[in-house]
Amino acid sequence: MAVDPGERLRELGAFIREQRSSSRLSLRRLSELAGISNPYLSQIERGLRRPSAEILQQIAKGLAISSETLYVRAGILEADAEQDLEVHINADPKLSVDQRQALIQIYRSFVQEPTEDADAGGAPPEADR
Repeated sequence: MAVDPGERLRELGAFIREQRSSSRLSLRRLSELAGISNPYLSQIERGLRRPSAEILQQIAKGLAISSETLYVRAGILEADAEQDLEVHINADPKLSVDQRQALIQIYRSFVQEPTEDADAGGAPPEADR
């Protein structure tokens, strides 16, 4: 079932507002960090305006979250398992910005970096006799 575009915009705006609140940023401060006007950001948060990918990237930078998180929320990107996990981490209001970034960084290090054991077929190295 397709998501109503108006509902998607409201959900995106609510998500941005939640992220801003949990980061303890005022609307004015986030607009400064993102380089967009205060009224425009307010309209985005209320679901009245559809931000471009570039604006979403600027907002993500101001919130210190991945732009992919906002792209998925806006319907610009489809969520894959990795992005979906990052979206959930970024959406957790109990985590600070630093905690979110640390969790995502740790997760990415596990899924993107092959270990030496994995390169050798998973077998432990032979002990010297």
